[in-house]
Parts: sequence; structure tokens; C-alpha cells
Amino acid sequence: MMFRRINRMFSATGMAILAVVIAFVTMSPVMAADRFAVVPRDTIYPGEPIDEARLEVVPVTNPNLGGGYASQISEVSGMLSTKTLLPGRTIPMTALKKPYAVTRGSKLRLVVNVGNLTISAGGSPMDDANIGDVIRVRNLDSGQIVNGTVMADGTVQVMAK
Repeated sequence: MMFRRINRMFSATGMAILAVVIAFVTMSPVMAADRFAVVPRDTIYPGEPIDEARLEVVPVTNPNLGGGYASQISEVSGMLSTKTLLPGRTIPMTALKKPYAVTRGSKLRLVVNVGNLTISAGGSPMDDANIGDVIRVRNLDSGQIVNGTVMADGTVQVMAK
């Protein structure tokens, strides 16, 4: 009788576990079917801008695929790649960065504010930078190199020494 009780308990527990496994297996493809991923059509190298013509949206068929990948073209379009993106592979969001607001060698406006006094001059950045980054800029009039913060309007706010 002892074996019979164990068999009954095991069969009831086994049936419950089997039901949960079947429910999970049948729901996984259904849940994965409505997920989409953005993949490149050709190889995109680091530093290259990503445009919509080089991308396509495909359904996710692997239910075990983890998150963190781009699911809409609008999330990726216009960004820069930090890693090599291979065709047909998902694009991890960590492999993308915003395009530079200021590029090396371009012309921009240097602005210095001291109280009510505002002085502006032409400058050329020594590095690429995004908004809020501190960069070195060469003053085109004097040739001096100054440090400043890139502002949203494309100017550089010079830091006081």
C-alpha cells in the first residue's frame, strides 16, 4: 500500500507539472510570434550612420531570445554603430549611440559669459562631441586652445580658468 500512495501522489504531481510544461511550451511560440526585431540588410561597421534603407523588420522566431534589441526602425534610424552589425542579426541597443552634435574640424561659435558681458568668437573643435561633453576648441582668431561645453544649439560655452 505504501507504494500505491506514492504512485498516486507522484502521478497527481506529475500531471500538474506536465500541464504547466505543456502550457508554457504552447504559449511561448504564440508570445514570440508578435515580437519583431530590426536587423541590418548588409554589414554596418563601427562609426557608420544607420539609415532606414539598410534595415528591415523581421518576426522573432526564437522564443529564448533575450531582450535588449531594437524592435522598431525608428529606434535605430539616424544612430551611429559602435560595433560591427552583421546582416540578419538583431541590433543590440548597447551597440548604438547618438550622432555627434559637433564634428572635428568643423566651424562653430565659442561663447564666453562673464556677468553681463558676452564675448563670442569662431572656433574649430579638436574632437567629435555630443551635447554636454567637454571638448577642446581652437580659437580661430588667436590660435589659443580652450576647453568648453557643447550646448544644444551647437555653440561651445567656454569654461573660465
